[in-house]
Amino acid sequence: MTTHAPSPAGPHRPGATAPLRYLHTRIAATYDPLATALRLARSGLFDRHAVYEQAGRWWFAGGALGSVTVRQDEVATDWNGVRHVTARTTGHAVRELGAALADAPVADWRGYGWAAFECAPAAAGRPPADPRQPLAHVFVPRVEVEIGGGGLDLRCADAGLLHRVLAAAGARDGGPEPAPRPLDVEADDPGPYLAAVADAVARIGRGELEKVILSRRVEVPFELDFAATYAAGRRANTPARSFLLDLPELRAAGFSPETVAEVSPDGWVTSQPLAGTRARHGDDPEQDARARAELRTDVKEVYEHAVSVLLADTEMRALCAPGSVAVDEFMAVKERGSVRHLGSRVRGRLRADRNRWDALAALFPAVTASGIPKAAAYRVIDAGEPGSRGLYAGAVLRATAEGDLDAALALRTVHTHQGRTWVRAGAGVVGVSDPAREYRETCEKLASVAPYLTPRQA
Repeated sequence: MTTHAPSPAGPHRPGATAPLRYLHTRIAATYDPLATALRLARSGLFDRHAVYEQAGRWWFAGGALGSVTVRQDEVATDWNGVRHVTARTTGHAVRELGAALADAPVADWRGYGWAAFECAPAAAGRPPADPRQPLAHVFVPRVEVEIGGGGLDLRCADAGLLHRVLAAAGARDGGPEPAPRPLDVEADDPGPYLAAVADAVARIGRGELEKVILSRRVEVPFELDFAATYAAGRRANTPARSFLLDLPELRAAGFSPETVAEVSPDGWVTSQPLAGTRARHGDDPEQDARARAELRTDVKEVYEHAVSVLLADTEMRALCAPGSVAVDEFMAVKERGSVRHLGSRVRGRLRADRNRWDALAALFPAVTASGIPKAAAYRVIDAGEPGSRGLYAGAVLRATAEGDLDAALALRTVHTHQGRTWVRAGAGVVGVSDPAREYRETCEKLASVAPYLTPRQA
């Protein structure tokens, strides 16, 4: 075990010249990432926590040294228990996050949080109905644990907490996970959704837009054990990213099929548009093979994917250095839990006058969860969906002081919103869409989450 001491200046205080630095410890041992993350989440050590899985790497973040919350008219920061509220100064909530985090009194900060879908409509002049609704939130944890098969990398604010975290990570599990209670996602009347899709098809026919993603939501009628739901759902899914959030204004478990933006410290930015969907048939290999082949030849699905990649490419070219943008993967088939998608990757290097938060703002929300053009899609979404989306089709993100940013598209997710708990799924509507088929697609996507919902035990 190797421990690096914090900065001699210690915790940041008004007038201090040096910010806090984490204690950094490496433990060489064998740990199962999912099981260890769940033990830490259930430890009771923290008033808030996040789990984030990214390309084979897992992190747990617990407690808060500080936080940033952006609403329609204000930015609220809370560092070391001192709350400060200022007026908004930029057009997009995620840029406000970046500006506030730049002043974090933690030299090697890590940030975990989320951005609501409504960030983008608000930036485009369509503010949320409730101005107090959080648009984006990030917390800087007291503890961050990177969990791998070969050990743990821990960053802690103080040594006493370090030992308690190690004890929790190595604790014996408390027995089998509780049983899920599958949710019937077809119990509600499909009529309103079918009508909304038909209206969107008519709008597309009139030339108002090319594509829109319309979603439908299903309420979870029981109190949820989010950690157990995450455990069951992660074992059954094949996500690009996964996450578990237990925060003061949001709880969520999700198995994201794609990223909105990935930014490396050296300025390379990548987006992963997925569009075009077919259900998987794991119990029937012949039917599954037919569905896979059909996905790559269906005119509607290929068109839906191609226009999404085109817009992602256009957005990237506005951000990136000339000549650096390329589609380095095109129309690969991606297996994502209960469904498969056509997936592409668009990559470029940021211009010198752009940063990672500019990249996320430009690519947000993902074209595969909004529409083309996005501003017109917001109007159709407002007309065709009940209430606001909140986290759904927004992003869950991780960022660090070193300059990286990873933002997962918040789909295949169960989350709290306005005092209730929801699962939600959408389908890409284009001019040739059939409302019944789009409804069926939402059911296929909901099958990645709805069977794994686990009630909270008394």
